[in-house]
Amino acid sequence: MNKLFFRILVLLMSLSLIGIILVQVYWFNSSFKNNDEQFKYHVTQVIGNVADKLEKQEEYSYYADYNHLKESTGKAPKKEDLLEVYYVQRNTKTNKTIVYSNTLSSEDYGVNNSLFNKKFSSDRFKSFNSKRVTEVYNNNNIVDQNSLSQSVIPDLKIEKSGNLDILSKVQREISVKDFADALPIDERVSKEKLQNLLKKELAEYGVKTKFEFGVLNNGLPTKIKSESFHYDKDASYHVPIYTDNEGNSKYELYITFPHKKKFLLSELLSITILSIIFTLIIIVAYTSALNQLLRQKHISEIKTDFINNMTHEFKTPIATINLALDAIKNPKIIEDKEKVFRYLQMIRDENKRMHAQVENVLRISKLEKRELDITKEPTAVHDIIDDAIEHVNLILEDRHGTVVKHYNAVRTTCLINEVHFTNVLVNILENAIKYSPDVPEIEIFTENVKDIILIKVKDNGLGMSKIAQKRVFEKFYREHTGDLHNVKGHGLGLAYVKRIVEDHNGQVYVESEKGKGSTFIIKIPLIN
Repeated sequence: MNKLFFRILVLLMSLSLIGIILVQVYWFNSSFKNNDEQFKYHVTQVIGNVADKLEKQEEYSYYADYNHLKESTGKAPKKEDLLEVYYVQRNTKTNKTIVYSNTLSSEDYGVNNSLFNKKFSSDRFKSFNSKRVTEVYNNNNIVDQNSLSQSVIPDLKIEKSGNLDILSKVQREISVKDFADALPIDERVSKEKLQNLLKKELAEYGVKTKFEFGVLNNGLPTKIKSESFHYDKDASYHVPIYTDNEGNSKYELYITFPHKKKFLLSELLSITILSIIFTLIIIVAYTSALNQLLRQKHISEIKTDFINNMTHEFKTPIATINLALDAIKNPKIIEDKEKVFRYLQMIRDENKRMHAQVENVLRISKLEKRELDITKEPTAVHDIIDDAIEHVNLILEDRHGTVVKHYNAVRTTCLINEVHFTNVLVNILENAIKYSPDVPEIEIFTENVKDIILIKVKDNGLGMSKIAQKRVFEKFYREHTGDLHNVKGHGLGLAYVKRIVEDHNGQVYVESEKGKGSTFIIKIPLIN
């Protein structure tokens, strides 16, 4: 149940993390697309405004030339009535009558035709004026416009007059477009003027990035273009400019942005960095939590495995002690002193075995707490190795095993705690014996490498996998062999070996291959 809960929890946490990352990616893509659309809208507005301003500026330029020419003639205009319009509206219920009159007149500036080309007429230089009068009569004496006379005074009279700009403006606009359409593009606008106009408009819309522009004439490049402009229809924004009186245009303004993506990303930079930082924090927190969960799971498995192994380790001695005690109670056995002493020796041996296991656990615990007192003295390593071999000699003889020594080291004196370092070698030798399915064949090598002595203990045992080699010195670690307990131990011996060797400023590691035995190598510094 715990394993299932753990897997579900890890799965949910993983899905949540993946979901957060996907949401961040989706948000970034959406924001980028929105910025792109906004960028497109702003650029479209800009080039539209520029096209309008180009036409207006061309028109204003034409008007300026026209006004300058009109003022240069110095002649008063002649007024001529063109048209007079009346409009009468009467309300029969209220007897209210409204009369509206509009009188149009023209002012001829008398511009001499010789100032212009033969094709131009002085009619182009006439200004149209309007006089508009609105009269309100609140009695029923007014029947139609023939009844109006000087003696009839309106109750309300509103008079308006002024230049009728619409007529003259339309006439001038038509003239401007017809005239300008015949000019080449480089006479209508300069590259510098167009560039400044675009730059100003883009700045107003917040588009502050490098741009290139060009004017095309029916799809062909003209002289009006920036130095690095390259025509690319798909990557450009364009708008027709200088439309004629029929609404057609042979010129199109194209604008491109070489660093468009960089500009769009820069607008998202700050929020993107924050998003990445927060996502990384979440990933780190997730990884840390997952590691803690895995560690807790691993500790739980180690604890269970340790309890099972300790139970198994104590089970056999306890059973042996119980059997020996039951045998001693037997009236036939209790009279036989030889058998009693044999059973008592068996009880003593099993008791020592359990005591050794407990001592091993306590020793590791003290090492963890730095409570183990390790005093070192100059000692010959070969003597320590001989003592360790003597300790395992009985077990080795019981398995009919052999130990072959290859003492090649000339210098052997190291600063060593004799008791603990002997235990280190005993642990390694016991493992070599325990993990040899056949007759144990052990070889011990020593050699000097600079100021270090190398101790190699080679066996012909089961060997171990690459994973086991990396973890063999971890506390409580044992390579899984299913539910078989054919090899005794609970994974504390090599953890103890590693701690003691490191306390001697040394190193220990293993070289092994599955089915071909193992070689434990210890490096200890020599005394200079």
